[in-house]
Amino acid sequence: MGNLGFQEILLIGVVILVLFGGKKIPEFMRGLGKGMREFTDAKDKIKNELNESINEKDKTPSIEPK
Repeated sequence: MGNLGFQEILLIGVVILVLFGGKKIPEFMRGLGKGMREFTDAKDKIKNELNESINEKDKTPSIEPK
């Protein structure tokens, strides 16, 4: 599973071309690219928020009982 050869990828491409037609594929790919871009931006935003939270926690002085 996960080992796609050239023939399998070509077959998938032909099936997509037949199902969606030549005019819908660029629109589909634009939507897919936009979705991936939004996902990456959201992932980076969450990562930055976590890093900021960790940095703030490290900067706060902790009072340790003796």
